Amino acid sequence: MRFWVGAYASDAGSAEGIGILQAGDADSSWASGPLGMVGTAVAAPGSPSWVAEHPQHDVLYAALESDGTVQAYRRTGETRLVPFGAPVAAGAAVCHVAVAPDASFLVASCWGDGRVVRIALDAAGRPAAPVIAAAATDPYDPAPDGSVVETGARVSGAVVPDLAAAARALREAAGDEFGHLVPAYDDAPETDAESEEAAAGARVSRTHETIFLPGGLVATTDMGLDLVRFWRATATGLRLVQEVALPKGSGPRHGVWHPSGHLYVVTELSREVFVLAPDAETRWRVVSGQPLLGTLDGDTAAELCTSRDASTLYAGVRGSDTIGVLAVRGAGESLQLTALAEAGTHWPRHHVVVNDTLLVAGQLADEIVSLPLDPRTGVPGRVRHRTASPSPTRLLPMR
Repeated sequence: MRFWVGAYASDAGSAEGIGILQAGDADSSWASGPLGMVGTAVAAPGSPSWVAEHPQHDVLYAALESDGTVQAYRRTGETRLVPFGAPVAAGAAVCHVAVAPDASFLVASCWGDGRVVRIALDAAGRPAAPVIAAAATDPYDPAPDGSVVETGARVSGAVVPDLAAAARALREAAGDEFGHLVPAYDDAPETDAESEEAAAGARVSRTHETIFLPGGLVATTDMGLDLVRFWRATATGLRLVQEVALPKGSGPRHGVWHPSGHLYVVTELSREVFVLAPDAETRWRVVSGQPLLGTLDGDTAAELCTSRDASTLYAGVRGSDTIGVLAVRGAGESLQLTALAEAGTHWPRHHVVVNDTLLVAGQLADEIVSLPLDPRTGVPGRVRHRTASPSPTRLLPMR
């Protein structure tokens, strides 16, 4: 089985462009065999950190993060891509692209300036005409009357749980022996840039992902302002319909829609997974959350994906380099952390489940590894295979 590999190029890593990984036999739907890089499909010095496929055509889209553009590529053979049209301007540090199920447009998410950009696709899949959606505002900014949004208050139709208070109470109840295992929600780690912004009193919008939901709804995560925003596509762009605020400083990064009708969102800074669901009036709200207990204060969560049967979630944690294993409980409204397994590589930026195998992109280790999944528990085992791969950031199964 083969995969497109998004990666950081020479400006931020060591890749030449979009790579191709082979896992096991090329004509097999299983990825449990030996790993090997086939080569570079196309040079992309602008750092194609995320790639997505057109649902019908042999066209691949890349977020060229350092260039701030989205570039389409047409597949010309088993291992070759060529540029398809001109690059389309998106925004600073564009880090994610997602294609609408009907292939009429894609959405680019920009970490650097918080932009959400709708880009139209023509009948052949060529992108053009970017339209920037409404900018996010901080739900925790002081209100006009001088008050501020309190944790636990209703924000954009959703209740923000007071996880800081809950964490403090849980640490006190756990005592000295186990209290350190409870994440410090009231003391989220910061990067150097975020520390400077905090010192200046600023919170900055940092959009990170787009998820297409059933019924034409589009969800985006804003890591900087702790928001999950919901949109409807229109002929002229995206129309904002709702915002759900997560706890301040949690940093929602990536999400996955579940067949139960719930949206699961992993938070980069507080290292937990939230469950969102619509109520009877179709207003989305937070219904539960599960911390990735056992992670370290300096860790940051990365990718979230489901098992083949959607009964289990896998959350990558960079720093201590682990994979959180969460069981889906009830009708999907709650999660239970069942294990924290070793990722087998350094800085697990992205991972994907293929049948009985978890493939993990170790960005700072310059490698991709495969881990077997226990058929009973779903817990990843020790590394089965590994291969060198420069600065990998995204693994996308080829059609």
